[in-house]
Amino acid sequence: MLRNSSTGYGLIAIFFHWTMAILILGMLAFGLYLDGLPQTEQSTFQLYQLHKSIGFVVLALAALRLVWRLFNPAPRLPDGMHPLEKTAAHLGHIGLYVLIFAMPITGWFMVSASPWNIPTIAFNVLPIPHLPVPAALGSQEDAESFFKVLHEYGAFLLIALIVVHVAAALKHHFIARDDTLKRMVSTAPAHSEKQLQETSS
Repeated sequence: MLRNSSTGYGLIAIFFHWTMAILILGMLAFGLYLDGLPQTEQSTFQLYQLHKSIGFVVLALAALRLVWRLFNPAPRLPDGMHPLEKTAAHLGHIGLYVLIFAMPITGWFMVSASPWNIPTIAFNVLPIPHLPVPAALGSQEDAESFFKVLHEYGAFLLIALIVVHVAAALKHHFIARDDTLKRMVSTAPAHSEKQLQETSS
């Protein structure tokens, strides 16, 4: 029930998936909203601090999810999928993992490179140290601009991958009519192997 099987996801994987999905979608919307605010107001500063704080939560969850995934391989893909579709699914998941890590890390580097040297205190409780910024990137302003571009373009690329990911899940559910989406909202398919064994015994 907690662990994945070859036919379905366990509760922990489902928890990671939906918790991170909500946080990431919220952070993408939050970031787009922050871009339109006046940067010199105190209220904007507080919102940026909140954005950074949640970003570290996403990074921590991403690390825990990756560790869990290493010890709990994902269920096999439906047998009826075309090999190219399976390859695209694997590449899409790799892209999502890369960007889920890249977004908070580039944001962290951007803050670390800022000439304003503003400290990051997660949820006003936990001080977060700045990362060492490579000298090859030039001045602090140049380094900050570099990581800002990565962060912004990464956000749009992540949005695109999420759209494709959701579209693929809906296609499997409504067109292919397989259990790809169902097993991410329920652990029931994860018990099918056990039930088959009990039935055959």
